[in-house]
Amino acid sequence: MPVSHDQMNMGLRPHLPFWQTSRFQLSLKLPLVMGIVNVTPDSFSDGGHFHHVDAVLQHAHQLIDEGADLLDIGGESSRPGAPALHADEEWSRIEPVLKQLIAIQHPISVDTYHAMNMQRALDIGVDIINDIWGFRQPGAIEVVAHHPNCGMCIMHMHGNPQNMQRNPLQADAVHTVRHFLNEQIQTALSHGIDPHRILIDPGIGFGKSVAQNFSLLHHQDQLLQLGYPLLAGWSRKSSLGVVTQTSVGQRLVPSVAAMLLAVERGAHVVRVHDVAATVQALQVRAAALQI
Repeated sequence: MPVSHDQMNMGLRPHLPFWQTSRFQLSLKLPLVMGIVNVTPDSFSDGGHFHHVDAVLQHAHQLIDEGADLLDIGGESSRPGAPALHADEEWSRIEPVLKQLIAIQHPISVDTYHAMNMQRALDIGVDIINDIWGFRQPGAIEVVAHHPNCGMCIMHMHGNPQNMQRNPLQADAVHTVRHFLNEQIQTALSHGIDPHRILIDPGIGFGKSVAQNFSLLHHQDQLLQLGYPLLAGWSRKSSLGVVTQTSVGQRLVPSVAAMLLAVERGAHVVRVHDVAATVQALQVRAAALQI
């Protein structure tokens, strides 16, 4: 019987619990809270309130004060229908923010799929590259492979932000996402990337139906069987709005509920807008587990 990719991967699984990044070895014994910092005028979740540098920096420091373990900086909106942004324009938005945030010695992730900006960010000291394209774009995997320690988050997206909700995934979501993530893990390993640097993300809301998103949550254990830590990004997603009939600004409780369900099912990192509420919910969970 031929050996499957999953079986081949068994011997290369990282020994949890830590995630290696450029400057930090992040413990995964407890869930990490990744605070979202959008440097965009058209984000679906915050209405573009944080696209001026001073406002962005103030917001970032607030998230750290609220307990964010790391920050994810993004300069291009990935909302459905959002236009693609040229790499140079994205960099012009995020560069001044990154340079100041890196100086505070707190783990920093950059949300980009442009290989050029991955290299620019790593050159100034960024810790993690978070790629919605899962490092499929030309040159992306090579940039990360040539950096000695940076963390990488491999996300699944069906289609692209311009068409993903008009033409959502038709196949079984759990099988498709698992297969894609495993293929990209194998690609990373074949480029010499240490397994401890790899995090996976099923890409909730990226080209999936409401039912498919919740199926990925229900069957999250099947993704964890790949042997790599998992990021859950449910914060303010439209699927939560559908099941609760709430607008973006009313999705705090649904977001926290989905986050806790993901953590209970084994998620290691949660990517959120509402850091304070998330941290408090995780503190209650931690207290209950000690009883």
